[in-house]
Amino acid sequence: MPTARLILEDGTTYDGESFGSTENAIGEVVFNTSLTGYQEIATDPSYRFQIVTMTYPHIGNYGIEREVAQSEEPQVAGFVVRDAIETPSNVHSQMSLADYFRQHRIAAIQGIDTRALTRKLRNEGAMRGMITTDAARGVDDVVAEVRRAPSMSGLDLVQRVTALRAYPFDEHPSEIRKRIAVYDFGCKRDILRHLTQEGCEVTVYPATTHADEILAKRPDGVLLSNGPGDPEPVTYAQENIRGMIGKIPIFGICLGHQLLGLALGGRTYKLKFGHRGGNHPVKDLRNGRVEITAQNHGFAVDPDSLPNTVEHTHINLNDQTLEGFRHRTEPILAVQYHPEAAPGPHDSFYLFGEFMQMIDEFSGSSRR
Repeated sequence: MPTARLILEDGTTYDGESFGSTENAIGEVVFNTSLTGYQEIATDPSYRFQIVTMTYPHIGNYGIEREVAQSEEPQVAGFVVRDAIETPSNVHSQMSLADYFRQHRIAAIQGIDTRALTRKLRNEGAMRGMITTDAARGVDDVVAEVRRAPSMSGLDLVQRVTALRAYPFDEHPSEIRKRIAVYDFGCKRDILRHLTQEGCEVTVYPATTHADEILAKRPDGVLLSNGPGDPEPVTYAQENIRGMIGKIPIFGICLGHQLLGLALGGRTYKLKFGHRGGNHPVKDLRNGRVEITAQNHGFAVDPDSLPNTVEHTHINLNDQTLEGFRHRTEPILAVQYHPEAAPGPHDSFYLFGEFMQMIDEFSGSSRR
């Protein structure tokens, strides 16, 4: 395998070997603490423009299976691991992780000290970087190019990952009980699968779809999906959400949670190194229950900025950041983490049931 380097914007260099595309890749370098689920992570649209470092040392053990992909192709800018497994041990594997990345022209590097890199990102924060196989290129030249790349703050990446047109999700249940409209800000497939498992007919809409167009279809509820980038510049989504508040039940997940917070008058801010992994403890403030959650976000909602009409329902036990809220009078539910758990534990599946119950309560009210 050709030699490769990961060079951060401060000039720190990690030497290793390429196991993906040999093209240069620039992105925000982040880390994920999940032990499994590398394919779900690599295909999650929320990772657009990010170079993901896996803290677990052996990655690629079970190869690639089309069925677990969260989108049609890898979404990461690049991938960093300690040891990439070339020969998967899985009867269902269709190819190795290395072949998958080469096929889709994703830069990947192995053989570096991922613990040292993770410690640096934890101490100094996520930063831009480049994976390159160009050994002749000087570090200063690479750093200059990396620093010209856009910062994640202020970056609207939603329009790079959203659907181009509305479409029905084709895994319909045998008995349809509800109709759900999903705003696609970079939606993972397992979110759609969970909705169908709840007996929902699901239609996915582009992120720029006007609220009036959604409401005219008379769905029973609206889900605001996960997605990449900074929520603040996604003003078109915030306006559409404001146009639906009080008119239909709304469930926001991850970026959808942040956009709902902004639409309600709150503020968001960038976390130092974000929450990414399948082992984040979250406390439900309503009943004291602690759930282990899957997370992937670099921004958060400032709880003090939300109006008094919003109840804080969940907090992160690692850093006390806001992980969920509900509106006290309107049918609105939102969580910062990923209840579909792809990958991750299943502790948060109940939230899809809460969304269904909220829809039932709204349908039975005089406001419907």
